[in-house]
Amino acid sequence: MASTEAAAARPAPDPAVLPSPGAEAPRVRSLRAAAQLLSARDPVVAALLGALGPPRLRPPQPSHFAALVRAIVYQQLAGPAAAAIHGRLVGALGDVEPRAVLSASAAQLRAVGLSAGKVASLVDLARRVDEGTLVLDSSLSRLGDEEIVRRLSTVRGIGRWTAEMFLLFQLRRLDVWPTGDLGVRRGYGLAWGVPMPPARQLEALGDRFRPYRSIVAWYCWRACELYARQDGRALTG
Repeated sequence: MASTEAAAARPAPDPAVLPSPGAEAPRVRSLRAAAQLLSARDPVVAALLGALGPPRLRPPQPSHFAALVRAIVYQQLAGPAAAAIHGRLVGALGDVEPRAVLSASAAQLRAVGLSAGKVASLVDLARRVDEGTLVLDSSLSRLGDEEIVRRLSTVRGIGRWTAEMFLLFQLRRLDVWPTGDLGVRRGYGLAWGVPMPPARQLEALGDRFRPYRSIVAWYCWRACELYARQDGRALTG
């Protein structure tokens, strides 16, 4: 059961996005509408919506290439450190585009704080885009999530997690469920009052939130921060 405080703060669901009894739930396009729809299905989502408001994603990067560059830089780094390195990289390149990466030397790229592995990943990404073996244009909008993951994963250093972050934050796909993300696993356990689930178990737990699992992932990340502020007081308690 959701906490009294969170339930009291829960906004009334928008009837325009709720299904009629016995009807299939309508597809919605906005983060807000999807969150309201899920809040009508699940009291924990309702409590999180009441406590945190609708999901708010950072603005997309100017290009898909720039988004992948950012994702590579941020891999396995704390936010402030990654932001500092990314800022120095953008300053060094001028324009975050393939030719600029290919024109920079490995020493120049290492000088901004990148590891040798990340330099190799950026160069491989830039080369593939420049040669046309990886297309990062508007045609991506016509591809399914799994096909995009498959294509991006051909780049050195880009695995499923990086591709999923690209789908969620750059392409704004609504049904991304990054079960390998520690924050999503930890936040799910905290919000729903269960032991932190392993990735395989979390995959199954997300099925009931299709086709809006991106919204639940965002709330799981925020739940980690919320519990830190509330000394672990559960929304499910």
